[in-house]
Amino acid sequence: MSFGPPPAGFGPAAPPVWTPPTEIEQALMEAKAREDWAAYFDTLADSRLYFEVRRDGADAEPSRTIPVFGHDPRVAGGRVWAVYTEGMLPAPDPHRVLDWQKLGWFAKVWAPTDPAMIVVNPGTPCEAFLPSAPPHSAAWAQYGARERAPLDRARVLTLRMGGPKDGPVARGLACGALLIVRDGLAWNAMAYHGNGYTSERRLLREWWGVGSREEWQSQQRALLDPDGANPVWEFALNLRRTIARDFGGHVDTGYWRDAVARVLRARGGGETVLTPDGVTTTPTVPEAETEARIKGVQHLIGRITRYEARFRADGILDGNRYVGSVDAWNFGRASGMARWGLGSRYCSLPEAEAAVVEAGRAAARSYKSWQDFAAGYILGRCLHFDEEEFGNWYTDMVDVHRVLMSDPESPWLTVSFR
Repeated sequence: MSFGPPPAGFGPAAPPVWTPPTEIEQALMEAKAREDWAAYFDTLADSRLYFEVRRDGADAEPSRTIPVFGHDPRVAGGRVWAVYTEGMLPAPDPHRVLDWQKLGWFAKVWAPTDPAMIVVNPGTPCEAFLPSAPPHSAAWAQYGARERAPLDRARVLTLRMGGPKDGPVARGLACGALLIVRDGLAWNAMAYHGNGYTSERRLLREWWGVGSREEWQSQQRALLDPDGANPVWEFALNLRRTIARDFGGHVDTGYWRDAVARVLRARGGGETVLTPDGVTTTPTVPEAETEARIKGVQHLIGRITRYEARFRADGILDGNRYVGSVDAWNFGRASGMARWGLGSRYCSLPEAEAAVVEAGRAAARSYKSWQDFAAGYILGRCLHFDEEEFGNWYTDMVDVHRVLMSDPESPWLTVSFR
């Protein structure tokens, strides 16, 4: 059985010159050209296959998938189920939303009322027609049943067409690469569909408490706020930077701890500060509260130095370098939040792009390189989640960091930081 071009008389051949948007479409096109359908189906089985769903149905009952079927005059009866690989996705539209599934799912859920033909990337040189009804579907469904690496594994996927590869937008997108590349999605896809409409909404609600446009806007502003990082973390790191600047680089951990005690005790006694409203004196802090703060920050210093030692062992930090700020923890998530908001239809494409650009600008004000940015992001993530267990919250980042610092198509090797 052939799954290639439709029978003669089904319309003109595809244009001879076409640039596959990603390596996925390239592999499909090459496999189709040599009629290697095993390779074609293997590529499909290793890809997210997106399809349109009814937005009103997804909003009313997120757990239920209601596909929107299409029409193709080349197929008997005209009804088809169009599916798209990641490089072929349309720009997000408020009235058109997508979901995705693995290849084998389409054979499992097919019902007699569904179209008898699935069309992969319709109208392109990598297009193929797959009979969706059994027993014919067994010829391709078997590839989806084979054991494979997870689709959300860390890998660099670049849009060769339709995605920025340098400049302010690409720089801002690259700030979110630890998250996007971790999930195996295209790092430079500004027109983001990600995990699909219903999943993007569910993840925002579960992880961020975001369930509306207004809540998305509030969260996006908070992540882009230059003063939005954890103040205790930043106090400790800023103090070390000051010591390093005053004393020529290396900072002894014991001296850093002692400096924390001196500064907090001085502040605890009240101090005169200049504010926008004029000169004012801060209130005196009870001694017990001051000592508790000192103990807490000194404990934090221990955590930071132990993480940095592990960072050096795993190649996140070089030599005697240290983390200067954890602002990257917010700015990297701000880049992600812009795309998550777009995938959830809580914002428009121009709004998401503006937020991504601002994330890149904010990162450039706080860091000197992608390496510095990465260390700041990973430390922030670990301080927030990991509790020195060095579990998945840490090891996932080590894995994706290695990919981003070694893959020739990585934005951290191809996009200028400033």
